[in-house]
Amino acid sequence: MANLLSLQRGVCVRNPGRLASWLAQPRRCKHDESAEYLHRSVVPSMHYQKSLPRLPVPKLEDTITRYLAAQKPLLNDDQFRTTENLAKDFQSTAGKTLHEELVAQDKSNKHTSYISAPWFDMYLSARESVVLNFNPFMSFNPDPRAEYNDQLVRATNMVCSAVRFMKTLRVGLLAPEVFHLNPAKSDTDGFKRLIRWVPPSLSWYGAYMVNAYPLDMSQYFRLFNSTRVPKLGRDELFTDVKGRHLLVMRKGNMYTFDVVDRDGNMVKPGEIQAHLSFILADESPAAAHPLGALTSENRDVWAGLRDKLVAAGNGEALQAVDSALFCLCLDDEDMRDHIHTSHNMLHGDGCNRWYDKSFSVVLARDGQAAINFEHSWGDGVAVLRFQNEIFKDTTEKPLVHPGSAPAGVDSAAAVRRLHFHLDDALRAGIATAKENFDAAVSKLTIDALEFKKGGKEQLKKQKLSPDAVSQLAFQMGFLRQYGQTVATYESCSTAAFKHGRTETIRPATVHTKRCAEAFVQRPGEHSVEQLVEMLKDCSKYHGQLTKEAAMGKLPHNQNHSLYNPKQRLQSQGFDRHLFAMRYLANAKGQALHDFYQDPAYGAINHNILSTSTLTSPAVSLGGFAPVVPDGFGVGYGVHDDWIGCNVSSYPSRNVHEFLQCVDKSLEDIFTVLEGKPIS
Repeated sequence: MANLLSLQRGVCVRNPGRLASWLAQPRRCKHDESAEYLHRSVVPSMHYQKSLPRLPVPKLEDTITRYLAAQKPLLNDDQFRTTENLAKDFQSTAGKTLHEELVAQDKSNKHTSYISAPWFDMYLSARESVVLNFNPFMSFNPDPRAEYNDQLVRATNMVCSAVRFMKTLRVGLLAPEVFHLNPAKSDTDGFKRLIRWVPPSLSWYGAYMVNAYPLDMSQYFRLFNSTRVPKLGRDELFTDVKGRHLLVMRKGNMYTFDVVDRDGNMVKPGEIQAHLSFILADESPAAAHPLGALTSENRDVWAGLRDKLVAAGNGEALQAVDSALFCLCLDDEDMRDHIHTSHNMLHGDGCNRWYDKSFSVVLARDGQAAINFEHSWGDGVAVLRFQNEIFKDTTEKPLVHPGSAPAGVDSAAAVRRLHFHLDDALRAGIATAKENFDAAVSKLTIDALEFKKGGKEQLKKQKLSPDAVSQLAFQMGFLRQYGQTVATYESCSTAAFKHGRTETIRPATVHTKRCAEAFVQRPGEHSVEQLVEMLKDCSKYHGQLTKEAAMGKLPHNQNHSLYNPKQRLQSQGFDRHLFAMRYLANAKGQALHDFYQDPAYGAINHNILSTSTLTSPAVSLGGFAPVVPDGFGVGYGVHDDWIGCNVSSYPSRNVHEFLQCVDKSLEDIFTVLEGKPIS
């Protein structure tokens, strides 16, 4: 891990040796009170990290086969023949060479995955604003006890729980992230007491024997004290684990105060409450020149303005921002509804945010809360784990309560308001950034759907994948609205592998196209039984794609030799493999093969339907903007008896009509599953 930290270009870490030490092994603090930690896992946090399987480079012939299968529903016969010929030629010429070079490069970098560096580079080299283009949000469910949703009470408890999470992680007491296929065997106290004694170099094998798959946790260290710093051409990730303070934003003004003392202990909850109360009571007007707006700018523009800020004597204040544990955004308005919440948590007003922080907790005046996170450092797995733990801790073991009196401390001395020296050029830059922000977010429309006529339970009784049915409904909805099948992206984590990031599931298939056309265009030509069979075909194929993208072919029989079980885990997506080969060719200055110039390759990577699913007891809804101007950003979750969608679009698409079409599609699917014909 230390090698990765020191060698990865654009990744800046203060004290990398110290950071690597807590990643590698558990440490204990002298001050070891129960209030300091979320829990005490008997298995050290990073126990499995050393023995995780490496992300395999897929076979080139398999990648080409899967690529062509994904292209089939998007092209007519002539287009497909052209694409097929280009793909086959690429496979036997330039692709063969690039693949061999990629495999050789991967073998010489066994400390990481073949996709890690290119994926970091892709994010950090992007010059577009992180707002709408990259940062998503996930909102918390309300605390079940209404009185605990008071803004000050909830903010204090969330800060305390976040500090507890950070401390639990850094001393190695946070339970490892494990995917349990048979929790009755693996998620037990007995197994945990046993596996803790297995050496870290072998621990993954022990979990594998009971059908449990530990997940990569290398991203977790970027959760805290981390910021994306703008640089010309390519940004850097900055982490300073010595930071003990919190960044708080209110009305565009910026404040800091310590939440960890000099001995590494959490500041008393009553003192944190007092400091937040002091900030909420501050009658200072909204910032005339809100510096946070600059983090919404084009990255090169922001890099240039940041250099001017440093030159004007603001380096120390910026260091305080960059090294803060995280950012807490206290907003002064109530949320009217889900749509208002989505807009506020996804982008807000552009003034009361620092979009470059690894994550920000946003708290509205009515206590509604969300996490907005910068995406280059990591994916949803780490953030969701954090959010789940924070929600559980704040609702089950809150440290302050309604009516709790803040501690009698001198908050005026403890809380520092950050002041910045701004010249005319910087003030003009902030004004321009705000204008650009307002113009961008004014084009975004968000709408939501709650389908209450069925959900996960009913679909599982029919032996159908809930995710497959949701994706099919999006295909049907788009076909009903626009008469087309288009490139569709579903994100899938590859955290089962060391330094895995994500892979793409391609939900638009020949099966979904056939089924969608039958339901939407020719329902009267098929019996209910035939339509049900089509649904089953879609579900089966989608399930296969999902398993292949995430973990490849999992063994069906656990009573096999441990000779080389990691070879049984073979990630079988094609998108990251093709991306890595193109990245390699560009890095070597080679001309790209015509395969990459094919309009069909461009079209399948122009993801009109960009989708991501999320279901958690902690999360109310999540969302993101479309990834292309003529696309939809589809966040969705399948619950026991209902299905929810939170969808965004720009003016070239009608999100309201799209959701009406999705609703009709879901209604038709559940009607057929009840044995009734559709009208």
